Amino acid sequence: MIAGTRSINYLRISVTDRCNFRCRYCMPASPFAVIPHQEIARYEEILKITRLACEMGITKVRVTGGEPFVRKDIFSFLEQLCRMDALSDISITTNGALLSRDKMQKLLDMGIKRLNFSLDTLNPEKFAFITGRDRFDRVWDAIMAAHDLGMTPVKINTVVLRGINDNEIISIAELTRSYPFHIRFIEYMPMGDSPMEKQQQVLTNEIIQILESGLGTLSPLAHKANDGPAKKFQFKGAPGVVGFITPISSHFCSECNRLRLTSRGFLRPCLLNNYEKDILTPLRNGATDAQLKDIIHGALQHKPLFHTLGETRPRDIPISHMTSIGG
Repeated sequence: MIAGTRSINYLRISVTDRCNFRCRYCMPASPFAVIPHQEIARYEEILKITRLACEMGITKVRVTGGEPFVRKDIFSFLEQLCRMDALSDISITTNGALLSRDKMQKLLDMGIKRLNFSLDTLNPEKFAFITGRDRFDRVWDAIMAAHDLGMTPVKINTVVLRGINDNEIISIAELTRSYPFHIRFIEYMPMGDSPMEKQQQVLTNEIIQILESGLGTLSPLAHKANDGPAKKFQFKGAPGVVGFITPISSHFCSECNRLRLTSRGFLRPCLLNNYEKDILTPLRNGATDAQLKDIIHGALQHKPLFHTLGETRPRDIPISHMTSIGG
């Protein structure tokens, strides 16, 4: 699929807005209601939309939430997704708390070899403060089980927040010296009614300075064709990789190759832009495959060349919360 001059081959699928964690930077500050079940896309609807997107050029899929493993029968859905011959890469973003070794072996047997874990601290007490749940040991055990089973690469996403976990930047990155993990530091994105303050953002240049002053030179790695937006580096002799995702300090919109399908069945061409296109309602109303493809194509025509998040006076602050979009 083409959006402007960009080739779009990557679909992010959010299967639920529900999560077993309550991360401070993800959940809204004010009370909110989860999306009613009847408004959530059914698995067979997600699979049909994905199949049509594959016919238009999608070859890579990431399953997200909320937390995808809180949704009932998720493994049955994943098995059907893995049967789509057009998909060369299927991965999952998860907090890991619901994943046992047996469940990860089941994922490997399906053909899913990559997991992205969300982990913002190595301190169990701080973990409970950030996530609202005392589950650090479960998450760490899941990460190590994925490593032991040979999932590769095991990616760990870390959102750095000043005054909360910025004093752990070095210790988290140092994991790459012991394990072949891909540690990805992500700049905090203020979205919706977030309780976090913009002043708590720690941007990539500062993180790099902290890392190089404490651990030595970071050498850049070549960007490969199927790589995402992360800028990748490595410490000398380290088996792992340190990556930086820079939506605030260095926009990568011109390189973005993804389209999102939200749990409500809306196509979202840009995470950081409020435009969404409803494809679920036409599907439920009997739209033909050709009409549904036209909706997908039309949504991509709204894929912006830039976003304004991080500007002094942003013109288009996303009003949706990350948990309802799928990050």
